[in-house]
Amino acid sequence: MAKAAVQPSAAEKLRRLRAIFSTTDNVLVVINADPDALASAKALKRLLWRRVHTVKVARINDMRRPDNLTMVRVLEIPTIKLGQVRIEDFGRLVLLDSQPHHAPDLIGLDFSAVIDHHPLGAAIKAEFKDVRPEYGANSSIMTEYLRAARIKPAPSLATALFFGIKTDTETFRRAAAAADMDAAAYLYPLANQVLLRQIEYSETSLTDLKHYQTALGRMTFRRRSGSAFVHMGRVNNADILVQLADFFMRVHNVAWSFVSGVVNAKLVVIARNDGYRKDAGKLMKMTFGALGSAGGHKAAARAEVRLENLPPRLLDADDDAWQRFVIRTIERT
Repeated sequence: MAKAAVQPSAAEKLRRLRAIFSTTDNVLVVINADPDALASAKALKRLLWRRVHTVKVARINDMRRPDNLTMVRVLEIPTIKLGQVRIEDFGRLVLLDSQPHHAPDLIGLDFSAVIDHHPLGAAIKAEFKDVRPEYGANSSIMTEYLRAARIKPAPSLATALFFGIKTDTETFRRAAAAADMDAAAYLYPLANQVLLRQIEYSETSLTDLKHYQTALGRMTFRRRSGSAFVHMGRVNNADILVQLADFFMRVHNVAWSFVSGVVNAKLVVIARNDGYRKDAGKLMKMTFGALGSAGGHKAAARAEVRLENLPPRLLDADDDAWQRFVIRTIERT
C-alpha cells in the first residue's frame, strides 16, 4: 500500500507563500466578505507587513449584515468593491476563503495564491495553493501561519480570527477539525472580549426582523425528511438568506433548511443540515451544478444560478411558484 504524502509543515507553507512576493509588489486580496474572509484578509496583511509595497482588500459582494459592518468598523478592516479597483495596478492577487470557480467575478482573474477551506472544485492555477477542506474555518489556517511566523496577533486581529472561526463553525456545531479548536483556544485569551460582544450583539437589524416574519409565514416543512423550505422572493443581498437558513436549523426536528431568493439576476439557494450522514455540498452540486455554480461543505452549501438558465415561465411567476420549483428540484434529486 502506497504511503500517504507527507504534508509540509506550517512553517514550510508560510515560507512558500512569502517566497512569491517581493518588496515592490502591490498586492490585492480578494474575498467574498464575511467574518471568516475578513479575518483572513486582516491576517494576511499582517503576514505581509513590510514584505510588500502595499496590500489592499477587495470584496466581490455588498456588505449589509450588521455583524459584518460592525466587524469592519471596530476592528479596522477597510475594503473596497472589486468593481472599483483597477486590477492592472496590482502585480499580485490573492484569493482567500474561496476558489476561482465560486463566483463569476472571480473567473478570469490571475491569482498568485489561493488559501481556502472549502472542498476543492475545479483545478486552481496559482503559484501557491493551500486548500484544506477538513478545516471548519479559513481563519484557522491563517492562525497557523501567524504562529509559524512567531507573530502574536494584536487584540483586534485575534478578535477577528476568533469570530471568524466561531461563525464558520457555528461555535463548533458544524464540522470542525481539531485545528479549529486549537486555533480558537489560542486566540480566545488574546481577543478583546468587549469588541467581540459588540460584534456578536449586532447580528440582526430591524429590517432583518421583517425578513424573519416573512420567512416564518412562507415556510414549508416536510416532516418525513425534516426539511424546511422558504423562498424569500427578491432580496437586496444574499446575507439574509444565510441568516435565515442558519436560524431554521435551530428549530426542533429540522434536519435540513433550504432558503432561496432572487438576488440581482441570480437565484441563490442556501442549504444547511444537521451534519448527520448528509452532504449539502454534494446535494447542491447534483441539484443545481448543471445550471450554475454550486457546492460547499457537508453541513453548509450554496448554489447560484443566473435567471436565464432557468425555465422562462419562472421569470414572471409569483413567489409561491418559485418556492414550488426549488422544492421539486431538490426533492427529485
